[in-house]
Amino acid sequence: MSPAKIGCGLLVAIVLAALSGAAIGAQNLDQGKPAQKLFAEGCVSCHRSPRGLAKGRFQLTLYLFLQKHYSSGSSSAWALASYLESVDSGKRLATKPGAKSASRTSLRPPAPVPRQ
Repeated sequence: MSPAKIGCGLLVAIVLAALSGAAIGAQNLDQGKPAQKLFAEGCVSCHRSPRGLAKGRFQLTLYLFLQKHYSSGSSSAWALASYLESVDSGKRLATKPGAKSASRTSLRPPAPVPRQ
């Protein structure tokens, strides 16, 4: 082999090694965030509410769609898919221990409205 071909091959190997090193140092900024926060940060600009977004869809297909188009990783895509399904099915996602959940009675006014 000629020295020019060896030098070119060495240059290509160095460039590939440098590019793969940058990819290794990348991190998932969405990892560990709750699904409600992921929705608030990424989806609210186009969708006012999570209601109806998972209606009529299987959780797996929703997960694959979110992973391919909108999320930065598989864990955040699964969290979003689970959240959207729980909103449409009426189920609540498990919250952290000690966190207060909003009940329907807390949405009512504190006293009856006086009649005129």
